[in-house]
Amino acid sequence: MRLTIVTALTGLAVLVVIIELLRRRQLREKYGILWIIVGLVMLPLSVFPAALNSISSFLGIASGVSMVLFFAVIFLLLTCIHLSWEVSRLEEETRILAEDIALIHAKLESNENVQ
Repeated sequence: MRLTIVTALTGLAVLVVIIELLRRRQLREKYGILWIIVGLVMLPLSVFPAALNSISSFLGIASGVSMVLFFAVIFLLLTCIHLSWEVSRLEEETRILAEDIALIHAKLESNENVQ
C-alpha cells in the first residue's frame, strides 16, 4: 500500500513540476507534452498495480516490473537519441551564426578603415 501511495505521489509531483516549468517557459511545449504523458501513465499504473501485471501477462512479459523497466530503458534511449540530434543541430546552427557574425565584423572593420 505504501508503494502505491509513493508512486502516485511521485506521478503527481512529476506533473506539477512539468506544468510549473511550462508555465515559467523554462521547458518547451514539445518536451513538456512528452513528460506530461509520462506522468499521466504513471498515475493509473501506480493506483492500480494489478493492471500492470495484467498488461505484462497479455504482452507475454514475465512481470509488470520487468515491463516497466524495459519500456523505461527504451523511452530513455529514444529521449537520449532525440536530444543528441537536437544538440548536433544546434551546434551546427551556432557555428553558422558565429561565422556570419565574424563576416559582418570583418566587413564593418573594412568599412571603418576605408573612411
